[in-house]
Amino acid sequence: MDFDPAPRQSVSDHVFGQLRDAVLSGRYPAGDALPSERELAATFEVNRHAIREALRRLQQLGLVKVSQGGATRVLDWRATAGLDLAMALTAAEDVLPVETLARDVLEMRACIGADAARLCALRATPEAKRRVSDAVEAYAAAVPDLAAMRLADLALWRRIIEGSGNIAYLLAFNSLTAGTLAVGQVPPHLRTEEILNVAAHRKLAALIEAGGAAEAEEAARGLLQAKETVR
Repeated sequence: MDFDPAPRQSVSDHVFGQLRDAVLSGRYPAGDALPSERELAATFEVNRHAIREALRRLQQLGLVKVSQGGATRVLDWRATAGLDLAMALTAAEDVLPVETLARDVLEMRACIGADAARLCALRATPEAKRRVSDAVEAYAAAVPDLAAMRLADLALWRRIIEGSGNIAYLLAFNSLTAGTLAVGQVPPHLRTEEILNVAAHRKLAALIEAGGAAEAEEAARGLLQAKETVR
């Protein structure tokens, strides 16, 4: 094995990162056993506590299955991992080994946003709809500061998803807007047109306030769909 010895600081983080990358790169295919705790401790030149902590984190991400007293088996992350894996990678300025990740994040975002807008128009209380309207005006007031508009746009979508009453959508939104995963490593120009489209945002808020569920869904999908192909 060619793992690097761990630095004296963030020992567990170092072990975790190298094992994570070894699994995601296919160096250890699904079904394979990782080396034993004793072997890993010797390889990384750390104590077994650091190894156990790293393996625990790998298991939480759905990358391995730790068996008490047995081998730690590699899992197929496509079948067992969740959005927290992508978040962990983007926090480390890394990405999943999937060429279409940017496209996939945008597609998921458009689907959730469109249905959340529909549900918000149907379910939201008058107070919740008023918060959406207030948020869209705060976003419009940020023109032409693109950075401020991006933040205000996120705040608007949080209000829409809160108004949808769907807690699963809200949790997914929290994941999609955490760290760099907020744009899924998407080139900025793919979202600039969307961010600058004040008229479309105001139209969406008005449709939600009027209770036009189907129209709000269509408007949200049109706003969120990338205008260019993302690979």
